[in-house]
Amino acid sequence: MEERTRAYLRGRFGDHYRQASVTPPPAANEREWGFIPWTDGPGETMVRHRSLLDLGEIEDFLGRRKPRHVYFSAGRYDEPSASTMSDKGWRSSDLVFDLDADHLPSVVLGEDSYAEMLAKCKDALLRLLDFLEDDFGFEDLTVVFSGGRGYHVHVRDERIRHLERDARREIVDYVRGIGLEFDELVDEESVAGTAGRSSPAQKRTLSTEGGWSARAHRHMLAVVDDLLEMDEADALEQLQEYDGIGEGKATAALNAARSNYEQLEAGNIDVHPAFYQLAKILLHEVVAADNAPIDEPVTTDTNRLIRLPGSLHGGSGLEVQRIDRGDIDAFDPLVDTVPETFRGHDITVEVTDGGLVELDGDSFTLEAGNQTVPEHVGVFLMARGRAEKGKE
Repeated sequence: MEERTRAYLRGRFGDHYRQASVTPPPAANEREWGFIPWTDGPGETMVRHRSLLDLGEIEDFLGRRKPRHVYFSAGRYDEPSASTMSDKGWRSSDLVFDLDADHLPSVVLGEDSYAEMLAKCKDALLRLLDFLEDDFGFEDLTVVFSGGRGYHVHVRDERIRHLERDARREIVDYVRGIGLEFDELVDEESVAGTAGRSSPAQKRTLSTEGGWSARAHRHMLAVVDDLLEMDEADALEQLQEYDGIGEGKATAALNAARSNYEQLEAGNIDVHPAFYQLAKILLHEVVAADNAPIDEPVTTDTNRLIRLPGSLHGGSGLEVQRIDRGDIDAFDPLVDTVPETFRGHDITVEVTDGGLVELDGDSFTLEAGNQTVPEHVGVFLMARGRAEKGKE
């Protein structure tokens, strides 16, 4: 990044911060703070181990220092400005989840556009919130667009703030579906045996109400619905694509599904041994489709620094923005987080890496060379290293 570009961005970030209202997180004075300034050279230098006392009022600090990136810690400490973690005196930590589009299995890097990547990341966010709200019952949640390629979720429920890393690892494993065994999802109960049997039989069911068991049930029923809508030959062919399901088991499973659909709806998967085997096989699809592909080290790290909502992301020029829970479906990160400071006027940039840019409801295909573009597009290109500031 050339000095003219760096100076321009630093100045415009400062203009934004002088007008912005930024709300710090709860217990801000107990947290470590860090930031990355607009420094010379190709790398970035993190300034950390600062307390709010060191920085001063957060809005004054942002307007004065005009940082490229701003962070605060998930952890709360006795001495947040101590230079080593052991000297800080850990008290507790928020439970933080990070979803990054770059790491999603569904994202095809080099093919998916920025907008498509973020749409897939929102789908993953909704799955994560399903775990946090429905499975764990967390209520004190803050959802944040990262300003870059994903979302953060901060859980500040009193019940989890004192969890150590190992306990947080268990939460990670749960939402990722790591180590999930089918037998753990199945409830067994004794029922009267058939004629000629002296011992009771076992009835195995999946829950229809919540947790991974209900997810497995929903997926199983969706597969059954698809099979029952097919011609029999097509349904049998599809069933035989599963490992261990030959023609005989495929026929038995399909017949059992047809004859016992109401029982399957109620969660009973013991309608036939072949169908039980099919339900067990489908667990792999359930985990792949329904898990939340979070960045695991972020959640287990009780000392993690995370972006400050209300700040600007130095790699995009977009706002790191809190999102009300009821607004997530309608939220468009490429429109709603464009700072007003960068709207309403054009600037000249020298594009070095042309291509598609989708921002603020518009789409631009830019070639290399000098281009006059809306400022929010120019800031985005410069922040991402795709352009330098041109001469006006």
